[in-house]
Amino acid sequence: MANGAVAIEEKNFYQQSTNKYSGILSWLLTTDHKRIGLMYLYTISFFFIVGVIIGILMRLELIAPGKTIMDAQTYNTLFTLHGVIMIFLFIVPGLPAIFGNFFLPIQIGARDVAFPRLNLLSYYVYVAGAILVFISLFLPGGPIDTGWTFYIPYSVRSSTNVSMAIFAAFVLGFSSILTGINFVTTVHRLRAPGMTFFKMPLFVWATYATAWIQIIATPVIGITILLVIIERAFGVGIFDPALGGDPILYQHLFWIYSHPAVYIMILPAMGVVSEIIPTFARRTIFGYKAIAMSSLAIAFVGYLVWAHHMFTSGMSDTARWIFSLLTFIVALPSGVKVFNWVATMYKGSIDPQTPFLWVMAFIVLFSIGGLTGLVLGSLATDVHLHDTYFVVAHFHYVMFGGTGTIFFAALHYWFPKMFGRMYFKKAANLAVLLFFIGFNMLYFTKFIMGYMGMPRRYYDYLPQFATLQEISTIGSWILALAIFIMAGNLIYSLRKGPKAGPNPWGGVTLEWHIPSPPPMENFKEIPTVTHEPYDFSQLKEMKNES
Repeated sequence: MANGAVAIEEKNFYQQSTNKYSGILSWLLTTDHKRIGLMYLYTISFFFIVGVIIGILMRLELIAPGKTIMDAQTYNTLFTLHGVIMIFLFIVPGLPAIFGNFFLPIQIGARDVAFPRLNLLSYYVYVAGAILVFISLFLPGGPIDTGWTFYIPYSVRSSTNVSMAIFAAFVLGFSSILTGINFVTTVHRLRAPGMTFFKMPLFVWATYATAWIQIIATPVIGITILLVIIERAFGVGIFDPALGGDPILYQHLFWIYSHPAVYIMILPAMGVVSEIIPTFARRTIFGYKAIAMSSLAIAFVGYLVWAHHMFTSGMSDTARWIFSLLTFIVALPSGVKVFNWVATMYKGSIDPQTPFLWVMAFIVLFSIGGLTGLVLGSLATDVHLHDTYFVVAHFHYVMFGGTGTIFFAALHYWFPKMFGRMYFKKAANLAVLLFFIGFNMLYFTKFIMGYMGMPRRYYDYLPQFATLQEISTIGSWILALAIFIMAGNLIYSLRKGPKAGPNPWGGVTLEWHIPSPPPMENFKEIPTVTHEPYDFSQLKEMKNES
């Protein structure tokens, strides 16, 4: 009888809701970090699909030399929108806003983030920025066509609707800053008893390091964007050389934010990898402290390498070799992570489930992206390869092959915990295989074209590039097919997937100690942490508890 009473009490606790609203308002006005994470998931996924469709249209235009489905101005517009959507609406917010929101409080044993209402505000600021992007498409002047970097002097002279579009990026920056403040405060103030910094899961470490970048670097791009809007409105001559301004100053200010932003994009992904590999290798992570410290090292050194985007812009030789050296140094902590991941898998009892397969794809693709980054970080080779397709390929291997791939890995890893359902593994594994094939067909050909001299951002090209461009476009179709198979499988599984238990993968971090999906305030009682984060001896205790 006593056990039955406890079970009823726990069931009542897990079904309770502190939200006084019902229906759609219970979502729109929620302060529950998990629901906010899910709202981010649905919104960001929508923009990702829009960005994919735009990318496919661009590839269709480039399937053959000359005009195929659009004119040059339309191509420039789509090229810009693809960049803005994928960078500012998908990759930068994706992992922190969705999985950071959902799992960071649970992984440190907290009931919610430090500022729940601020968390909801950050979501609505994100939505407001996204709406402004789409309003800008229909205002007088037409959609922005400057490229996602908004380079001067074109962005102050273009007759398209630049000001509204870049103001949208300004607004989106506030969402990033608010999220960063929330995560830093949550990690410092709301850790469970016994959870020291070196007992935190590595995803928390990575998200914490990312939050500092969001707080410190994002205001720089905000100020820069305001200066461009002021220049367009009043012609004050800050950046425009015709008015006595300095366009190189704009590049410095833009990349002082945008290179740390690369690590806003990739650091949480590295944290997810550090969660998935121990779980499916059944081994404690190799070099826990080294991986944790390398996240902070990447965050710190990432501020010091921005000018490697500008080796051909006109800098002193001294500045160029210093930035080149720093670029090679920032590769070291990334290498530490990769070698520690591989060492963790060595002699492990590997269970190659779908999230693990995504991580294997990530290690291959990200390693290619990282190593080609060193080619571009070398002064002699960068002079020849800058502004070619080689840079496009490198960028996509790091950003999409890195962050995008781990976005899918995280979705498959935590899907059972978030929704209480399993997906269909055969379809999920097929999506991984097709993604890997399509990705390399689409982007590796760009390395070859870049080496041959194909410039990036061009609407047309010489006949000598036609075969490789055709292969690249076919790769985009395979990649898109993989994404739609994956999305269809996950959406179908929300209703029809088998019920998931609290710990389908045999994980040991705190999120696997609670029901799937998690209850309103996560824990019936705040846990006391006594184990290291990846101590698999806990599995016996967890089975006994259940």
